[in-house]
Parts: sequence; C-alpha cells; structure tokens
Amino acid sequence: MLQSSLAARAAVPAFIIVWSSGYIVAKLAATDAEPLSFLVLRYIGVVILMVLLALASRAKWPNRRDALHIAFAGVLIQALYLGGVWVAIRMGLSAGVAALIVNLQPVLTVCFARWTGERVSLRQAIGVGVGFAGVLIVLAAKLGDTALSATLGVPTLLCFAALLGTTLGVLYQKRFVPHFDLRTGQVIQFSAATLATLPFALAFESFAIRWTPEVIFAMLWSVFVLSGAGISIMFYLLRTGSVTRLTSAMYLVPGLTAIFAWLLFSESLPWSVLAGMSVTLLGIYLVVSVPAKRTQAPG
Repeated sequence: MLQSSLAARAAVPAFIIVWSSGYIVAKLAATDAEPLSFLVLRYIGVVILMVLLALASRAKWPNRRDALHIAFAGVLIQALYLGGVWVAIRMGLSAGVAALIVNLQPVLTVCFARWTGERVSLRQAIGVGVGFAGVLIVLAAKLGDTALSATLGVPTLLCFAALLGTTLGVLYQKRFVPHFDLRTGQVIQFSAATLATLPFALAFESFAIRWTPEVIFAMLWSVFVLSGAGISIMFYLLRTGSVTRLTSAMYLVPGLTAIFAWLLFSESLPWSVLAGMSVTLLGIYLVVSVPAKRTQAPG
C-alpha cells in the first residue's frame, strides 16, 4: 500500500514534467519536419516499441469490444489532439496561445465530469477557476504580443478541436474502458491514430523531413518519453485516480514550458510567469486536496 501510494503521488508531477516537454519537442522539430508526417512516424515507432514489450511480457490483449473503445479513445487523444496542436503551431500559431487553448481542458472536464460518474465539489470548481486565472497570467504577455490574425482562423480552430478531442477522449476512456494493459492498449491506440492521421499526411504533406540532430532527438524523445512513458503514466493515473484532479494538474504545463524554454533556449522568463505559476499551484491545491469522506461501518 505504501509503495502504491508513493507511486500515485509521484505519477502526477512526473506526468506534468514529461507533458510540458512536448512543446519543446514541437519547437525543435517544427522547422525541419512536416507535422503530420512526423507524427505518423512517431506513432509507428510507439507501436513497434509496445509490440515488442507486449510480446516479451506476454501481455494480455483486450477483447474486441474493449479494443474498439480503446481505438476510438486513441483517435481522440492521439490523432486529433497531437495533430491539431502540431499543425496549428506549424501554421504560425504561437506555442503559448496553443498551450492556453489546450489547457482549458480542466474547464471542459468539470463540465463533463458527471458523464464519468464523478462529483465536482464547489472547492474543486473554485480551484479550476483559480488555476485557469494562473494560466492567463502566465500567457498574458504572449497573448498581448500575438497579432489578431494569428489568433483567429484555422490554427485556432485546430487547437480547439485538439482541446475537444483530448478532453472527450480521456472521459470516454475513463467511462468505457478504464482498465486495460498499458502495452497492448497503446499498440491499439497508436495503430488507430496512425490510420486516422496517414490519409491527411498523404493528402496535404509530402513526408519532407530533414533528419537534423534536433529532429532525431525530437523523434526519440517523442517515442520513448512522451508517447511511451508519458502516455503510460497518464493511463495509470486514469486507472487509479480522478480525471478532474489529473486534468487540473495540467494547468502547470504552460508555466513549466516557459521554464524549459528559458533554460534551453534562453527565452525570457518574466515575473508574470512566476506569479502565474504560484496562482496555478493554489488552484491545483484546491482541486486535489479535497479530503476523502469517511465511510461508516455497516450496522
């Protein structure tokens, strides 16, 4: 029990750190690799990795019904979310604005929480609002510097589609297939994401990828860390915890992304980022620190 509790506590910060690195990877690869082409190769790499792990460990494969649910969730969580964000950034939408849109996920999650049978307390709802305010503070400067034409149109619609896809995908998976083997499940999800993304890559791109050191690193990190470890941690959290708590912790992603960019690319880290992260931490605390209700013994 102690080890399980420690693992659960460590999983959330580990997931947020890994997930935050995704924007850095996107920045590394965007210049030299077409987004959907890159993602198709990334998905295939994850499928190969997870097939090998599944065969080596003789992992259990889901039945046909569960496999269909897993595949549908994979199209929403992987293909729609990643495809929307990567294409939007490639089209010129800033990573900060993209992060702001996608990290509205806790707001949608609270709205749809009853669909999964979860109850959202007033304290949690306030925490979501405080966390969102923190994100706005973190990204206020970037929003102010972004031209109106860059925040409207197709790129913005793609990010909102990505937001809707990942939110509904997480909730759908939590409701219909919360328990499955992480290795075989990812084989199914990323296979489905490949089939969903490949036609668009063939129609609108030419698989033009310059294999620079940055792109190679981005691919390896995407397959082994972002998709391999990151998605596995997310699935673990969905199986063992609350969807609302997980998605509320994702409010930290924009702030951590700014810190990573400051460390790796010498980008400015203004006081507003630090202030916004502090506000965000307060909001997350309000969401995740709800005390468990005591249950009375029968009789």
